[in-house]
Amino acid sequence: MGKIYITGNKKTKNYIIERELYFKTGDSVSLHELVISFQRAHDRLINTHLFNDVVIYLKSFRGYEADIAIDVKERWYIFPVPYFRPVDRNFSAWAARHYNLNRVNYGAKFTHFNFTGRNDQLTAWLITGYARQFELYYNQPYADKTLKHGFGGGFSYAQQTEVNALTAGNQQYFINSDTVPYAGKYLSETFSASVRYFYRPGLKVRHLINFTMASARIDSAVAVWNPHYFNHDKLKVVYPELAYRFNYTDVDYVAYPLNGIIFETGLTRRGITKEMDFWQFYTKLTRSWPLARKFWFGLENTNVLKWPLHQPFYNQSLLGYGDFFLRGLDRYVVDGTAGIVLRNTFFRELFNFSIPFMHVRSHDRIPFRIYATAFTDYGYAYNADFKANSLVNRMLYSGGFGLDIVTFYDLNFRLDYSFNQLGQNGLFLHIRNDF
Repeated sequence: MGKIYITGNKKTKNYIIERELYFKTGDSVSLHELVISFQRAHDRLINTHLFNDVVIYLKSFRGYEADIAIDVKERWYIFPVPYFRPVDRNFSAWAARHYNLNRVNYGAKFTHFNFTGRNDQLTAWLITGYARQFELYYNQPYADKTLKHGFGGGFSYAQQTEVNALTAGNQQYFINSDTVPYAGKYLSETFSASVRYFYRPGLKVRHLINFTMASARIDSAVAVWNPHYFNHDKLKVVYPELAYRFNYTDVDYVAYPLNGIIFETGLTRRGITKEMDFWQFYTKLTRSWPLARKFWFGLENTNVLKWPLHQPFYNQSLLGYGDFFLRGLDRYVVDGTAGIVLRNTFFRELFNFSIPFMHVRSHDRIPFRIYATAFTDYGYAYNADFKANSLVNRMLYSGGFGLDIVTFYDLNFRLDYSFNQLGQNGLFLHIRNDF
């Protein structure tokens, strides 16, 4: 292996790109192995979320030495944009509240995804509206010369006039300070400060240790509606939290994997006294296979265990939050302390094209990939305390068909027509962006 030439990286340091390669100057590699290494290096560089496109090719030969060229198209890294976002879990939950603009956060969000050219991220949020929120975080995953160790940290502060006080009818039940005469102006106030350590010994494995000091306070009106919001009728808890996460990634495209595996597991300890006594262990597996030309199959399995099994409402969020949900049950949440979700999806590529965009080399075209999908989902949530909701402690299942649109900046629009075991069906929109 001869020299490696890198072009197109105006911001990103060369060594950050070389960190993702399966080869280096001086290696002895067969032509067959080199082709495989090129594809793997391409996938890893795309999965850094730093580039819109990567091209790797043989530049020249000198006897038995081959020079390699890597040409990248960098993304825009700076996003000083206005912020406007509904606070509900998804569009279905917001629609159930008639797209009420009072349930929207707005303000300014500044994010730099490559602050010093080392894939480090700086985030500053100033949000008002439904909630008042300020956040400032910085993550530097490659802080030393070996590019294996990193650090991060920051803090956040938020006040809310509305709180999800309990779950009723398998849905979040909110109370608002404007409609409760005996309530204060803000029903909840939270503060957290954290520091974290990153360790990446190889290309596929990452470790993260995060330590947080947090406080959470609720108005007495919340405790009237739900005396078990915190343990022991508390209105405020202050607690430390220590979390460890392990991640193994070996996929073609992490934002929409069609081939490969992602495995993640983690352990969290929250609190050290009986006022906050919480352990959580989880595993998440994403596995995808090509079946035939333009056909793929993927499964996602997530398992969560919270201990002790008896927890206050504050620690009960489970199915229906974040990425832990069943398609077709988008309208509902299921609280609990142990749960499992299994999602199975068949993919068929319908279109793969790009359209002209700007007269700028890095953003000259917008790529689009469109897939038809068919899926079945299964889930279960165990709840030892709040058993009044009908979806707890029972097997849940759903299925349906969908259309996924994947474009640049890891943006994924998913339109699903789903059925569930309650005899309900409907059209649901999900938007995901990992960048």
